[in-house]
Amino acid sequence: MVNVRDITFSYPHTSEPVLEQVGFDIAEGECLAILGNNGAGKSTLLKCIDRICHAPEAAVLVDGKNVFTMNGRTMAQHIAYVPQNAGAVNMTVFDAVLLGRKPYIKWDTTSEDREIASRVIHQMGLDGYVLRNVSELSGGEAQKVMLARALAQEPKLLLLDEPTSNLDPRNQHEVLQVVRQIAREHQISVAIIIHDLNLAIRYCDRFLFLKGSKVYTYGGMEVMTPETIEAVYGMRAQVIQYGEVPLVIPFPEEENSGGTSRTA
Repeated sequence: MVNVRDITFSYPHTSEPVLEQVGFDIAEGECLAILGNNGAGKSTLLKCIDRICHAPEAAVLVDGKNVFTMNGRTMAQHIAYVPQNAGAVNMTVFDAVLLGRKPYIKWDTTSEDREIASRVIHQMGLDGYVLRNVSELSGGEAQKVMLARALAQEPKLLLLDEPTSNLDPRNQHEVLQVVRQIAREHQISVAIIIHDLNLAIRYCDRFLFLKGSKVYTYGGMEVMTPETIEAVYGMRAQVIQYGEVPLVIPFPEEENSGGTSRTA
């Protein structure tokens, strides 16, 4: 279980807080979607959890242990973070993914480290890229490599900032399917910043809506309502069910007057 408590943060050049007392829980094997408008503090929230941004009053507990009190090596065994623009690295795909094992390596990589890297590369559909240089890949391919490196790290908490932003529709679904599968198999808690509400409700278990630096609402499908979407995004929408697939149908051209949900 991951417990995030009391994250409050302001950048030095502004007096207004970006985040105010943000807190939530993520169960083992669960995927949480972090949602909200541009500028709502979503990326800053992940940076606070990963100690890139300092939130002095906050606590992030993983299995009851506060990661803010851990040394860097131990923390890297608990949390893996993939930023929105990870940047290309000048090494092969295999070596880049193997780098995810660094928190566990003492003298040299072991056969277990190499096996884990190979397994994740296969799961991410990167077998044909093993000896390619990451710097020569497309943005979407490089993004999948960075995600594979984080998965090879075998964290207890995985933080993903818009992991599908550079991917085509098919790869978006494939990547999120893999993330959800690995999270459940290895009991990893995942927090994903994502703008596509339909991807969020299809692959995530819970939803954290941010608005005005605070948590607007947090929970399961019961919080994914037309009223929440309109309040957070200023846009009318309907939430429907098509077979077994939940869908959000936006109506941005309609005047805001409240929405209703229906089932198709």
